Amino acid sequence: MYFLGIDIGSLSCDAVLINGNKEILASSVIPTGVRNIESIEKVRQNVMDAAGVAEADLKAVVSTGYGRNRVEGRAGAVTEITCHAKGIRQVLPETRVLIDIGGQDSKAMFLDPEGNVADFAMNDKCAAGTGRFLEAMARVLEVEINRLGDLDRGAESDLVLSSMCTVFAESEVVSLIASGTEQREIARGLNRAIASRTSALVKRVARKVDGLPVSMSGGVARNRGVVRAIAETMGIDRVGTPESPDIIGALGAAVIALERS
Repeated sequence: MYFLGIDIGSLSCDAVLINGNKEILASSVIPTGVRNIESIEKVRQNVMDAAGVAEADLKAVVSTGYGRNRVEGRAGAVTEITCHAKGIRQVLPETRVLIDIGGQDSKAMFLDPEGNVADFAMNDKCAAGTGRFLEAMARVLEVEINRLGDLDRGAESDLVLSSMCTVFAESEVVSLIASGTEQREIARGLNRAIASRTSALVKRVARKVDGLPVSMSGGVARNRGVVRAIAETMGIDRVGTPESPDIIGALGAAVIALERS
């Protein structure tokens, strides 16, 4: 029997197929786009085809993400917080503090020794410091989004953006460019601003993180500059990141599908 988890986010639609031993057989990440029903069907078909699994052998499907209620034939729809905690438990089981920065919101979770969510905080008032924010900053800096993570290499200034509002931050970055500030210094300033905001979110669920393994999930975890800045701001040696941070929510949903069955 096989179990499928689908995570429908604002930027990407992700799917993970596992077997009864919780082993990942296939995963897929595609843009959500404006027609999320079509994205759901496509990402589902992607993993089924990749694993060579027939629909008849699919035991259960659990969905998560903002579009979780749009998945037909689901056995359940579970919040992102629960699914990311369950997913990170599979790949980085020592995690006690989990940071999830997605396309439109940020979350900090404090996990008990068994990986259950003991407390959480989230910022969903605006897209500040999220994937959408970074996409906008990449456009202003005229770099590909996948290059933004290493753009701060060699930066030395203490520049921090004064505003995290996307509109005002764009204006500030344009002014910095006009004044001759180097791209790498601006990138470092962006990363430090995101890290400061993230650190404040973490403090709402865990006043002290000394000695507690901290991990990060979500697409922004691919941005090495942001990950480094968060570790620096929080005063810890490192922030653990999974090999495929984008699929952690979908993985958690798949595990929940298995456990509920």
